[in-house]
Amino acid sequence: MAPVTSTNPTGPSTGETPTAAPPPGTPAAPPPTPRKKPSRWGGCLPWALVIAVLFVLFAIWKFPSFKAQAELGSAYAARVGCSCRYVQGRSLDSCQSDFEPGMEMVSLSEDPATKTVTGSVPLLASRSARYAGTSGCLLRPEN
Repeated sequence: MAPVTSTNPTGPSTGETPTAAPPPGTPAAPPPTPRKKPSRWGGCLPWALVIAVLFVLFAIWKFPSFKAQAELGSAYAARVGCSCRYVQGRSLDSCQSDFEPGMEMVSLSEDPATKTVTGSVPLLASRSARYAGTSGCLLRPEN
């Protein structure tokens, strides 16, 4: 019985012809060139750029709507905050709890000297309401 090896046999019993060794004096084949490793972002970068451009276009398209909603929210907050503060006599912190859900970005500030409350959405809008005695709180005209 023949010894067991991990190579496949070649020869007439397997139907394959054995490969001949190169004759001495012939140059050896050059070593295979190493494959260039594909970059980590090779396939993702074009898609990431397309998605970024689409996001920017969407933001430009929707910006007027975002700005209008911020104006409306800040005016509403100023009017409600002024009425709460100067008509009801509550603190400005407790007035902020009267806001509708979704108005977490609107902040209130007050000027006690002029009895004015300002509602603002950072970087988008700011509106003020002034206490006018028996007339209640009135929004100041937009600049």
